[in-house]
Amino acid sequence: MAVAIENVTFDLPHIRLAGLKFGDNEKPLILALHGWLDNAMSFEPLARELTDFQLLAVEWPGHGYSDHRPGSTPLHWSDYLLDLHCLLNQLRDEGARVECLLGHSLGGIVASAYTALYPDQVRRLALIEALGPLFESESNIRNRLRTSISGHSAPAKPATVYSQLDTVVRARRQLTGLNEGFCRLIIERNMQPCDHGYRWRTDPRLRLDSPLRFSFEQVDQLMTQVPVATLLLTGEQGFKQLHQAGPIMEKWYANLSHHMLAGDHHLHMGNASGAANALRAFLV
Repeated sequence: MAVAIENVTFDLPHIRLAGLKFGDNEKPLILALHGWLDNAMSFEPLARELTDFQLLAVEWPGHGYSDHRPGSTPLHWSDYLLDLHCLLNQLRDEGARVECLLGHSLGGIVASAYTALYPDQVRRLALIEALGPLFESESNIRNRLRTSISGHSAPAKPATVYSQLDTVVRARRQLTGLNEGFCRLIIERNMQPCDHGYRWRTDPRLRLDSPLRFSFEQVDQLMTQVPVATLLLTGEQGFKQLHQAGPIMEKWYANLSHHMLAGDHHLHMGNASGAANALRAFLV
């Protein structure tokens, strides 16, 4: 089913974000947050199925058509919390009512942490293939810092130019297993024309290691007993760690509904109808 698509921009106090608005402005609003190295077009299949809602998909800095963060310093996922906070404040000032915060993968990580921080600012939370912030053993801190510093201090490589987008599409399909059509949806918005072909629009720092990842104890302190009504959608062929996270789910979310659907990590694309049905039942 066809859906109206509008390009949008948001001039936040510290950065300019871009995105896409899908659907009728009069419908209830869902704010959708995409995953790492994806962009707003990753929600297009879901928007075509979820026509009784308006879906606003905003792109993180360095992704899609959003600005890159200034400078060349390392990035950290928690930087997105300020982006989201400023965006929600701006939407509220403009009179928009966000009925649900929806996040896929990285977007779900940020949305879950933000909801834990500001539960009074989020009406409902929906997560696709994400449960909370990533964590690792504290014993890895030295290795993580060294790897991050090495990566960020290495001489910049010339941007790769691809003569055809098909080359990039095939590479992503081979790497992720994602349907070729869905790969193209995402890649076309993450690439830009240049002399002799195409190059990445994406901030190259996104592919480098962050200097810091939280420990389990830190994440557990943040996430325990989030009171907001939450829907978790996981794919049968998605991240295996989520299949084994039952006890954590129950501890972190006081009001959680979990549905496992046919599909992989991008189940909102490959099983958009199933994801839309679950979201609709959760939101209506």
